[in-house]
Formats: sequence, structure tokens, C-alpha cells
Amino acid sequence: MFSKHQLLSISLLSASLLTSGAYAQNAVIVNGKSIPKAQLDKLVQRSGQPDNPQVRDQAREMLVTRELILQEADKRGVIQKEAVREQLEQARIGVLVSAVFEDFVEKEGVAESDLKAAYESVKAQYTGKEYHVEHILVEKESDAKAIIAQLKAGANFEEIAKAKSMDPGSAKNGGDLGWVSDKALVPEFSKAMVQLKNGQITDKPVKSQFGWHIIKMVDSRDVKAPSMEEIKDQLKQMIMSDKNWQKAKFAEMMQKLRAKAKIQ
Repeated sequence: MFSKHQLLSISLLSASLLTSGAYAQNAVIVNGKSIPKAQLDKLVQRSGQPDNPQVRDQAREMLVTRELILQEADKRGVIQKEAVREQLEQARIGVLVSAVFEDFVEKEGVAESDLKAAYESVKAQYTGKEYHVEHILVEKESDAKAIIAQLKAGANFEEIAKAKSMDPGSAKNGGDLGWVSDKALVPEFSKAMVQLKNGQITDKPVKSQFGWHIIKMVDSRDVKAPSMEEIKDQLKQMIMSDKNWQKAKFAEMMQKLRAKAKIQ
């Protein structure tokens, strides 16, 4: 037989374990109303932020705020007001309209004709040339002139770029900027670059807002548009975000719904 003291200890321990279990299952308890931990997990996941204590604390505060408002709304009886109920119903309908339309678009997809039209529009933007260039960037014109003299004497462009160029992005790669459009670069650089032939280096330093450049043309080519298959997903996103397409697609959905409906 257990003594009264032992029975009391067992009771307290059992209560403690039950309470711990309840708290483990809940994110928080507000005025006796439990908010499940699953809601907190879902909110953190939807936030798109890394799951860490700080993010969880912020999400928990959001749940507390929401629950306090809901409880206060119930206490004040505002949910029973006709204007509030109408607004809630309109919000509900709005959510359902969006959900139905999204499901319709997902199942119907984007028409091949729309994809081809969008592709031709994008394809037309791929005009002109692109250039594979290297450069060395220095602070002083005198330094740039000295480097040009070294290059003319047979020095290696890439080695000098690694040792002396101030451009941290390209210096480690021997000054290589990869393939670029003349429109993507500052005007002074582009103007000098497009005049170079393959393998040619500027014979004079080029001044820009960043400093003094020595430019080497590696190669040039006509801009080539990617195939429709390569950018199909991007085309779909572009089409589906177009307001006119959305209106036309919504009208198509409603036309199909009306065709199947019995309206008296």
C-alpha cells in the first residue's frame, strides 16, 4: 500500500506529465484555447524563412494575435452583425473563385497557340551580337598605359589581370567577363569593345566610372534565341501572369460551366 505522501507525489507527477504532453502538442494556449503545434509548423513553413527559434517566436506571436482577435470578436458579438457576415461571405466567395480558376488553369493548361505566340514575341528580342571579352581594371591611366605596353611586348593578359585588376568578379578568372551584350555594360566600355576584332586588345586605356580598362576581345557571335522547349516553363508563367489572358481564360471557364449547367 502507498502512503498518503507517496500517493500525492504520484498524482503530482502524473499531472506534470499530462501537462507537459499537452504543451508539447500545442504551440500556445490563449485564455484556455489550445493552438496545435501543427498550425505553428504550417505557418513557419509558409513563411519561406529558415526554421529557427526566432522565426518560430514570430509565428507564435502571429497565432496569439489572431486568436485574441477571434476571441474578442466572439465576445463582442461582431460576427452576428449583418455587415460583417456579408463581408465574410464575400471573402469566402472570393477565395473559392480564385481556387476554382487556379484549378481550371492547372488542368486545362496553356494552349499551344498561346505558347507559340509568346515564344515568337520573346524570340524577336534576341537580336544583335554578344561578345566574349576580358578586361583589366586599374585606378590610374598611367598604370593602364604601362600594362598595354607590357601586353604589346608579349606579356600574358590573363596573368596580369589576376595580379593587377581591381575587378574582384573577373580578376580571379583572368579578367574574363564571359558572354555579354553591349547593352549590359557601361557606354564607354561598350563603345570601345564593339570596335575590336577577335583577339584584339584596346591600344588606349578606356575610362569609365569604375576606373581605367584594358579590353580584350576573345570572340563575338550573333545572339541566338533559346528553343521554345528550353524556356517553356518561363513562357507559361509569363502567359498566366498576363491580365488579358486571365480575363479571357476566366470567360472561357464560365462559358464551359454555363454550357453544362441547367439555369431556369
